[in-house]
Amino acid sequence: MNLRRLVMQRVLVLLAAGSLSQPSAIFAASHREAPITALDQKADITVWYTFVSPEHPDHVIMILNVDPFLEPSNGPNYFPFDPGILYEMKVDNNNDAKEDITFQFQFKTEIRAPGVFTGFVGNLAGIPAITALDGPGSEGLSLRQSYTVTMVQTANGSNTVTDLTSGKTLYAVPTNVGPRTMPDYNTLRQQGIYSLDNGVRVFAGTVADPFFIDLGAAFDSLNFRAAAGGGVLIPTVDNEDRYNFAPNTLAGYNVNSIVLEVPIARLTRDGKVHGRNEKQAVIGTYGTTSRQRTTVLGDTSDDSGSWAQVQRMGNPLINELIIGTGSKDKFSMDDPVNDSQFASFFLDPLLAKIFSSVGIPVPPAPRTDLLPLVTYAPPICVLCTADDAGPVADLLRLNTGIPPQDPARVKRLAFLVGDVAGFPNGRRLTDDVVDIAARAVAGILADPSKYGTRIGDGVNTPTSPPLTVFPFVAPAYSGRDSAHSGPGQSGCTPYLYEGVCPVN
Repeated sequence: MNLRRLVMQRVLVLLAAGSLSQPSAIFAASHREAPITALDQKADITVWYTFVSPEHPDHVIMILNVDPFLEPSNGPNYFPFDPGILYEMKVDNNNDAKEDITFQFQFKTEIRAPGVFTGFVGNLAGIPAITALDGPGSEGLSLRQSYTVTMVQTANGSNTVTDLTSGKTLYAVPTNVGPRTMPDYNTLRQQGIYSLDNGVRVFAGTVADPFFIDLGAAFDSLNFRAAAGGGVLIPTVDNEDRYNFAPNTLAGYNVNSIVLEVPIARLTRDGKVHGRNEKQAVIGTYGTTSRQRTTVLGDTSDDSGSWAQVQRMGNPLINELIIGTGSKDKFSMDDPVNDSQFASFFLDPLLAKIFSSVGIPVPPAPRTDLLPLVTYAPPICVLCTADDAGPVADLLRLNTGIPPQDPARVKRLAFLVGDVAGFPNGRRLTDDVVDIAARAVAGILADPSKYGTRIGDGVNTPTSPPLTVFPFVAPAYSGRDSAHSGPGQSGCTPYLYEGVCPVN
């Protein structure tokens, strides 16, 4: 089957018939999900992760990554967090699709050496190498960012606000400029891990982008590499969790990341830890970025007014594979509780029609098999009934009672192959959401034996392996020494391609 050719023919037919207004509405996950975030890259949420910590199984990890495609060598000031953005992590713990707990992060930038031409300098002109975020060894950090962490608990229409920093100054970890400026970057980065009040830990900084996808092939009208199956994986590729058989577009790029570790008992509705079969164990999470409604630019910026949401992300399947381009901005700026207005996208996704038109079997609409992704329902909420489902809402739901998988036994296809600690039960850094989400659209949740086509791009794992301890995201690529892995370049393993990424 030439999947790419058949898909493109079907796209052209739909365009001619007026059934498809924007080709981008059908493609796989990207790093610019909506038109508004293509213009406001600093506010663009690239990925949202939530999982039970394999290091501390009584804690949940939430990771908000923003600002995509950060070239490690692109100085002189690189890519700080935006002080004009309010970054938030939100948790629904009572099935009403409204946030009950919110963690807020705001950044402040200082220029400590205004006469220096670059944001970071070391081992040059009498300035020592950067070995610390503060104090001796930090002199070369001219552009330095600090931030605050605030917890907002919402109940009965009122908010309880708690400053979790308790007077500490938290510094964001800068990008990895290179070995002369930052000779021991990993040690420097460890200084950016902070223990806060209430058993919370936090990290913020630039990291190696953990996302993985053959993005160029996806946006060339699903022109996936023939060497990896052309969009339908051969069994040996599909069963591989350690290697890539196609180029990972994000290889060599950094991203800005906020990582939070919170005790499970602080996130559940009753403040207790529950077993996997208890409804109270399941939470719904999502991340947002917001700007104040008025911004005046001049010698200094002036932001005022209430906060307006720019982007949100919960389940990566929804905004990227389900919502049509014409509705993406409205979706991004609205709240999950209002997602019933997008129910037609959920229950009759266009991508499923594309799959069906090229011979991939899919269930008929309405696609009730997709409801567990947008409601509280089995198998994630094991004993939930229709009364517990709550409104249709894009939340990344996590059963905190399901223990984490041993990192050595984690499977990229997660829930689909029995590793129930992964996506769509939350999302870990190694979960192949591109392949899993595409297969969910094709109907694998309805009947794996009937709708189990091995749809995939051949990119099965992050290029820079995640850590097994906090903050889990890998250190930023070096600005001096990093390189990208693209078609025809080295970087694809294993034996099958002798380490070279296939072009075709």
